[in-house]
Amino acid sequence: MTTDAQTYPNAQPVRNDRNVKQAMARGSRSRCPNCGEPGLFSSYLKVKDQCGNCGEELHHQRADDFPPYLTIFIVGHIVVALVLIVERSVDISFWAHMAMWIPLTIVLSLLLLPPLKGATVGLQWALRMHGFGGESDDR
Repeated sequence: MTTDAQTYPNAQPVRNDRNVKQAMARGSRSRCPNCGEPGLFSSYLKVKDQCGNCGEELHHQRADDFPPYLTIFIVGHIVVALVLIVERSVDISFWAHMAMWIPLTIVLSLLLLPPLKGATVGLQWALRMHGFGGESDDR
């Protein structure tokens, strides 16, 4: 009688699937993608090396440029749409536009960055990217 390991020597062990939506939702609320406990970040955008509750290692994350890209994309669409609406409906000076749109852009960007970074970390964890699956990225 042969075993599966003998029959399929290159077969990978079956891993438990991780819920992508749940992990991203937890991350966007600054919670651990594994257990859902608060405390994903140690500061504004600094991800903790390890969850204080379940011990899940989070230092593997490589969010890098994706959260800022998403932030620029979302904030740009919101602000440009609002600028066009205001420009068509009200005649205000250039300085009034500057006084409205620059602070709005800054505030929206600062508010969106942490949830988007958390969601990105949750996505990477759920898809077992960048070492979250137990293997090294060095290949």
